[in-house]
Amino acid sequence: MRLLVLGSGAKDHAITWFFSQSKLINGLYVAHGNIGTEGIAVNLKYVNPSSPESVYRACLLHNIDTVFIGTEAPLMTGVVDFLKEKGITVFGTPSHCLKLENDREYARDFSAKNNIQIPDHQIFKNYDALAKFLDQNENKRFVIKSNEQAPSRVMVDSDNKQALLNFSKKLLDTTPVLIEDHIEGLPLTITLFIDKKGFLTLPFCSEYTKTEEGGLPTGGMGAICPVPIPHKSKDEIKEKIIIPVLEGMKKEGLLYRGVLTLSIIIHKNLGPILVDYHVRLNDPATQAIIPLIKSDAVEIYEALNNDTIGDFKLELSNDTCTAIVLASEGYPENPIINKELSSISSPLLFNTFSKDLPLFFYGTVDRNGSKLITTGGRCVTIVGRSNNIIKASEEAYKAVKHIKFDGMWYRKDIGTKFFDICDC
Repeated sequence: MRLLVLGSGAKDHAITWFFSQSKLINGLYVAHGNIGTEGIAVNLKYVNPSSPESVYRACLLHNIDTVFIGTEAPLMTGVVDFLKEKGITVFGTPSHCLKLENDREYARDFSAKNNIQIPDHQIFKNYDALAKFLDQNENKRFVIKSNEQAPSRVMVDSDNKQALLNFSKKLLDTTPVLIEDHIEGLPLTITLFIDKKGFLTLPFCSEYTKTEEGGLPTGGMGAICPVPIPHKSKDEIKEKIIIPVLEGMKKEGLLYRGVLTLSIIIHKNLGPILVDYHVRLNDPATQAIIPLIKSDAVEIYEALNNDTIGDFKLELSNDTCTAIVLASEGYPENPIINKELSSISSPLLFNTFSKDLPLFFYGTVDRNGSKLITTGGRCVTIVGRSNNIIKASEEAYKAVKHIKFDGMWYRKDIGTKFFDICDC
């Protein structure tokens, strides 16, 4: 297989690293990749991964037969549909299925129709109507999100009326907003490989999505995998969330070959509650999951392509991973950039030194001559691995010393409070 991965983030680096270990790959490319992928694949920096035509030209030039899309932008610009029309095999979500993620009103209606438990919610198109609603529910905690697909988990979770209104005012100029009840509980990220006939559930993750406990929302500051929850809870998630979602997708003609990620919260009394659909991989959950998969990436892909993923026997490590994101000072609002990273050896940079401590880079680390510099907010994900969460976290935090740049910051509690991370 000659494979092209689209993207330049840490989750794209993780996927590329996963495929690079396959014995069935005879050509591995990334568009446009990052400094971490350049040692394990061919970076196609001239290719615009969000341009269908640019990606197709690269496929012709390099005899690429398969394209893997696990990130948002290429999905939203129609790359999947375009390549399929040209006869290229694509792993990713077609355009008609994107509404599960980029139209939250549709997604909530879909959930209700299929008896999937979701938070109480309303859609508002008017600022004054929203303000009146909040006046009538003073001091109640709500979550407000764009009704459309939004990057970096852009939302506000607060009981402060003015904070909710200030956030909403910007959004209402272009899109309705969704307001829903805050749900207290354990957040889980459920990643599924799905095809037209079945599904494969990857290990459950819990992601830390704020700058600190109770802080600003970010694109994700860490993750643990797998999350130790009782078998009863896993069965309940399958019966009450996963199966109804997939059956509903089948009824509405929304099944595809690719990734479906479900963000849920396990409430102490109500059980699993679905809060969001993602029709692609999540970051940093992906970075925590990938090192635990022992099965060959291409064999998984072939099962998907043959609609036999439901029968695939996934081989997993018994270990646990903790992923920690290292970010620039000022992230997420105003990251300070152009900071030089301390020297990183090639084996560490390209994950050839050890599979037990992978580093996954974002496209926000670039080369300036012989130096590595920061160009954006999140820069590196460090993944610690051991036989339990506490030890995996210790390994990850010990490894932070390998990456240094001025202003670098990270959360200090990833994996240390995994039974009480409802405000993560």
